[in-house]
Amino acid sequence: MSVDLTKLSNPKVKAAIVALQKGDEKIWFPLFAPEVAFYDDGNQMKFNNFFKKALGHERFTHIDKVENNGLHVYGHFHSDQWGDFTTCFKFEINKEGKISSLAIGQATD
Repeated sequence: MSVDLTKLSNPKVKAAIVALQKGDEKIWFPLFAPEVAFYDDGNQMKFNNFFKKALGHERFTHIDKVENNGLHVYGHFHSDQWGDFTTCFKFEINKEGKISSLAIGQATD
């Protein structure tokens, strides 16, 4: 299933979402700062451990909206482990152009 990614206006976020959709760790991991802060439903998690398991098993099925200059992505999501739900990914990008923070969680709207 192809997801319309035209709403993704931030090039770094778009690259990350494309890598997520493809389950491509060779593209995904280099987009992030070495000390990336990662939160899942408000709980700080180990970024590399989480995404080594998630890539290829989790993806957006529809992008609903993008906010905050392209840094916040809301949509329908599929996880092989957790099923289907609405989620948000909130990215922060540092001055070096790397993603320095990612907070994901279930969206309520």
